Amino acid sequence: MKAVCLLSGGIDSPVAAYLMGRSGADVVLLHMDNRPYAGPTAICKAMDLADRIGACLERELDLYVAPHGANQLLIHDRCQRNLQCVLCKRTMLKVARGLARRIGAEAVVTGDSLGQVASQTLYNIVSEQSGLDFPVLRPLIGLDKLEIEAMAKRIGTYGISIRKGSPCTIVPSRPATMATPELMAAQEKRLDIERIAQYAADEAFVVRRSSSSRALTRPTCPG
Repeated sequence: MKAVCLLSGGIDSPVAAYLMGRSGADVVLLHMDNRPYAGPTAICKAMDLADRIGACLERELDLYVAPHGANQLLIHDRCQRNLQCVLCKRTMLKVARGLARRIGAEAVVTGDSLGQVASQTLYNIVSEQSGLDFPVLRPLIGLDKLEIEAMAKRIGTYGISIRKGSPCTIVPSRPATMATPELMAAQEKRLDIERIAQYAADEAFVVRRSSSSRALTRPTCPG
């Protein structure tokens, strides 16, 4: 099975990608470039995490980067403010689905752990995935934070994930925790989410440290 794993610079998603790879999945990593609502260190961390996960799995992993900052701005400007995080996650799932279809992958993988953050309540998970019509795998869904952190330390991703970086600056002060599929459908009429997600999926490209046809200039990373 080939799967597109969403990879942030945080603790959870690298562990989810590792577990899927360890189970035999052909893992492809996807980082959503959140600039200007995040600093360049997020991409640096994603690249270092991809290297570490690949070393643990003893194989090289492709890391794609897709633009996401413009999506965030559209959500901010057109949609209900407290739904920013839910619509952000829903958009990311659709981008990952678009990339998966493009490269022949059969599933999307996330680092969701039930109830850890606003976008991961049961209500919001259901709303984010509603109508996606594509498998979403969540290998960490029943683990608590301490269990995930312990696993991250064992595989060597924890130290990379906790490096200082800038948090997302477009998060609302009070994110919604009980969104519904009906509310998502109403908000998406303001957004044309399918179009913007497909554009981001089409623009996603492989990042490599050596030269490639569409190489990303690696930002200067502190430390």
